[in-house]
Amino acid sequence: MSDKEQGQNQSFDEIYLIYYPKLVRFCKEYILSEPDAENIVQDCFLYLWERKDTLKTINNINAFLFRLVKNKCIDHLRHRVTAEAKKEEIRSTYLKEFEYKLLAISSFDDSSLSDEDIEVIIYNAINRLPDKCREIFVLSKLKGLKYEEIASQLAISPNTVKNQVAIALQKMRKELKNHLPLLFFIIG
Repeated sequence: MSDKEQGQNQSFDEIYLIYYPKLVRFCKEYILSEPDAENIVQDCFLYLWERKDTLKTINNINAFLFRLVKNKCIDHLRHRVTAEAKKEEIRSTYLKEFEYKLLAISSFDDSSLSDEDIEVIIYNAINRLPDKCREIFVLSKLKGLKYEEIASQLAISPNTVKNQVAIALQKMRKELKNHLPLLFFIIG
């Protein structure tokens, strides 16, 4: 009996019982995780189940199933590579941020600044913000208004307020990079 005849004569249940263990072993060789391999093979059989009326048209069920699993493995591995690269990028960014903060706090000399000096440094940094950004920042961080209150008062969206505060904080971080702990007086 040819593969085509065999595929045409087998029911979905028979195909599942025969090929499921083989496909999981095959998949696990590349995916390295048995639960993930089982999920991929289950997805392939779900795909086949949803198209079970086409079983009769498949010439070589063995080749069809292994190709299907192979393609799902490739998709899974590509996704994992991308996800791991993003995680590494995030870890690298956090590490750089922590190193920067360590350097900033280590070099910060709090004994050399009086309260008046701190106030002048902070207000100079605030005054260098663009007008609308400064207004929103002052209302949020110095007057303690909520984003919704600011949005209502200025007739803008809360999302605009949120974005402007984020921009202000970013600019303030740059402005106060040599006095980073001072920023916590503002946003604390």
